[in-house]
Amino acid sequence: MAENTEKENTPRKRPVNDDGVFWSIVGYLISGFLIWGGIGYFADRFFNTTVLLPVGLLIGMTAALYLVWLRFIKE
Repeated sequence: MAENTEKENTPRKRPVNDDGVFWSIVGYLISGFLIWGGIGYFADRFFNTTVLLPVGLLIGMTAALYLVWLRFIKE
């Protein structure tokens, strides 16, 4: 009887859908690139500079890679 309750209490792992994981990672990378790149672009236009677009792109890619690491690799 004790063996039955131990088996029932163990959490079940969901099967991994590789296609879903792939597209989630692609979505994180593209959205980080576009959102922070767009913020950098409009900040460049507002402040009349040329350095904020590359800074925004770097921040976006760094943040996206960090989120991918947190969600998919750290598990």
